[in-house]
Amino acid sequence: MFALFKKEIDSFLNSLIGYVVILVFLLTTGLFLWIFPGTDFNILSNGYANLDALFILAPWLFLFLIPAITMRMFSEENKSGTIELLLTRPLKDLQIVTAKYLAAVILVLFSLLPTLIYCISIYRLASPYGNIDLASIFGSYIGLIFLCSGFTAIGVFSSSLTNNQIIAFIVAVLLCFFFYSGFDFFSGLLSANGAGSIFSLFGISRHYASLSRGVIDTRDLVYFISLTAFFLVLAKFVLEKRKW
Repeated sequence: MFALFKKEIDSFLNSLIGYVVILVFLLTTGLFLWIFPGTDFNILSNGYANLDALFILAPWLFLFLIPAITMRMFSEENKSGTIELLLTRPLKDLQIVTAKYLAAVILVLFSLLPTLIYCISIYRLASPYGNIDLASIFGSYIGLIFLCSGFTAIGVFSSSLTNNQIIAFIVAVLLCFFFYSGFDFFSGLLSANGAGSIFSLFGISRHYASLSRGVIDTRDLVYFISLTAFFLVLAKFVLEKRKW
């Protein structure tokens, strides 16, 4: 499993996709948070020493960038015919899925690490010096990591469905969008009869918002772990179906 994980990491590092995703994420967040004036995201214009804008913007960026990372994982193997060779390795299907999933998660985490510079910046810009809500920022990072974990699992599953990377990308984007905003939309439609709040429990945004307040609730953690496990198991079933 580790060999496959290392192979996927090397594949990312030896191709442009990994660097492009990291560059696009950092460039977009940097421009909106520090350069573009007069926007709701610009920290300097708003005059508040917090990173709320980053954690509002990041999920929407990752909704497109993570599917771009994961779209090739199984679809490329399916198209080239190397999936059969991969399935003959002394690895269980779940190990194959997990190795590819972890490689994608590591790449996403690489894109988040440089944003710690933003945290240092607002810490130094705050008045008085260092007057920022570190608990909220820490909780937001935890929430964003779990959100990326869920998006990555969705992307891996979508890639296992087809040998076309574009289709895998589109399916992943649609599923990520539905789980991030779709449940909230239907929750609003059902709010009149009292079922809306229950329906919203299945959406990512509610649990992500909860963690972003700096409160690490086990219910939110269980939700993200369950979401991730659900789509990884679905991807495993798709692989198993190829053996029938």
